[in-house]
Amino acid sequence: MKFGENNVGEIDKAARAVLGIVFLCVYIGNYVAQPWTYVALVLGLAMVATAAYGSCLIYSLLGISTVAAKEKKK
Repeated sequence: MKFGENNVGEIDKAARAVLGIVFLCVYIGNYVAQPWTYVALVLGLAMVATAAYGSCLIYSLLGISTVAAKEKKK
């Protein structure tokens, strides 16, 4: 599987977007101790970016795809 190829399915995108927003809210609201706020920021940005782009680097390296067969045909 090539990097940049669409490998994130619709349900996966929605879950990543919601979790990314939650992590960003944790960062903005300072709900965790100081070093963990930066972890929340990085995770939130990564999840929102992969949801928007539709491709995940880790999935590409592992050869995983959550895109359904009918979505690939579009």
